[in-house]
Amino acid sequence: MTQPELPAAFGLLASAHLGGGRTPTAVFATRGRHSRLSERLGPQTVDAVLVHPGDDCAKAHASDGDTLVLLAGEIYNRDEIHDTLGTPVDASDAELVSGLFAKYGTHAFRVLNGRFAALLATGGRLLAATDHAGSVPLYVRAEPGHVLAATEVKALTAAGSTVRGAPLPGARRVRGLPGLHQVPAGTVFDIRVETGAVAAHRTWTPPVHRRLVAEDEAVDRVRAALEAAVVRRLPGTHRPLVVLSGGIDSSAVAALSDGAATAGIDTLSMGTDTSDEFPQARVVARHLGSAHREITVASADLLTLLPHTVHAAESLDPEVIEYLLPLTALYRRMGGPARRVLTGYGADIPLGGMHREDRLPKLDTAVVRDMDTFDGLNEMSPVLSAVAGHWSTHPYWDREVLETLTSLEAGLKRRYGRDKWVLRAAMTDLLPAETVNRPKLGVHEGSGTTASFSALVLRAGAAEEEVAAVKGRVVRELFDRTVAGGVAPDDIDIEEVTGKIVAEGRG
Repeated sequence: MTQPELPAAFGLLASAHLGGGRTPTAVFATRGRHSRLSERLGPQTVDAVLVHPGDDCAKAHASDGDTLVLLAGEIYNRDEIHDTLGTPVDASDAELVSGLFAKYGTHAFRVLNGRFAALLATGGRLLAATDHAGSVPLYVRAEPGHVLAATEVKALTAAGSTVRGAPLPGARRVRGLPGLHQVPAGTVFDIRVETGAVAAHRTWTPPVHRRLVAEDEAVDRVRAALEAAVVRRLPGTHRPLVVLSGGIDSSAVAALSDGAATAGIDTLSMGTDTSDEFPQARVVARHLGSAHREITVASADLLTLLPHTVHAAESLDPEVIEYLLPLTALYRRMGGPARRVLTGYGADIPLGGMHREDRLPKLDTAVVRDMDTFDGLNEMSPVLSAVAGHWSTHPYWDREVLETLTSLEAGLKRRYGRDKWVLRAAMTDLLPAETVNRPKLGVHEGSGTTASFSALVLRAGAAEEEVAAVKGRVVRELFDRTVAGGVAPDDIDIEEVTGKIVAEGRG
């Protein structure tokens, strides 16, 4: 079942409390309309704000009098849920979550495949749930009698700056904001509002087993899983838009989208004045006959978006910020009406694409490590595109695709001297040979982002051996100012920040 052009809601902020309260002030980087609601559920009252792209966000919440569901994002296995529950085919995603909870309780979140953050209030409990990959970040601050939850840190710092919250053992704390924690990927926080006590339940973990299967079977499995993930993400009545670099990851998504879309697809590529992959993307666009567009961003302009990238992603990892910087530029320069955007982002992690390692134990160790450490980096955050009103979605991080790719043994990922062999083999009949055989480049490599950020640091006076450390300090400073401190990204001079960091390191 294909999706509407945009989800019912992009983000949310909620306050669950036992006593008097008010609808919290909503501060989001996400662009959209704000709708407020308030509902009494037994001993607790939930006041919430939903940020949404359309005129109405009714499908982003569901209530039956005893239970309230708030959902930011979307569910992809709706057909299977309909079959299980017998619900009407036009039931909203929030209604499906409510129905699953009535049947399975907390374990309902184990059966969901989606890109979402959800809050479910019932009796004196508030459940805060992420999808399997935590692709829509979710943060909570809990104290006795009052729980705050939101899809952006900024919303919580504005809504309850005096609420310090209690520590949550094992949960990821947010820098500079005591008591504020990020819900891990594939996890439900079951919070007792009266006491603020939190019990964490895992709903998904990356598979650690590996399957030894024949080449043909592996290729068929990958093709089928990725095709299903793409189809479930296609807009129901509009042309798909695919971000296209001309590498195997994005080209595969474009080819499968084109095969399933009845009216063709649109493709979009981004580069800088120092580097681009436009020729490679054009090969694929011509092959598919897509309506193709190229956007060039000057390196100097790209660097001014560093504060915006940190502000949107709320990430402290400088490598991740480098990966996301060109995407931030792309979404902000797209223009036009709000679109659903499919990307090839994320395939490297389960396929070990950035590890050109012929020794299979080392390759599989790299895959295990990457799957263990992606959580909390916010690489998939929809806020990156939602700041411009667009909705991005990543088929390689579909739950079934991740399980298929991760569980394949390393020899199917590095085979015949080629990285991502199984994916390339699965796309041989859909793409030009030069695309199938093209060596891997990261999005930041093809766009020149790494070189631009490094040049900025060097211009500020850092030595070559200091570049990586200075980048990390710059990102932390931007986080402290924009996310924790509430400074608007447009008010930050990135040259001044970098110079200050370098000077402090020398002092």
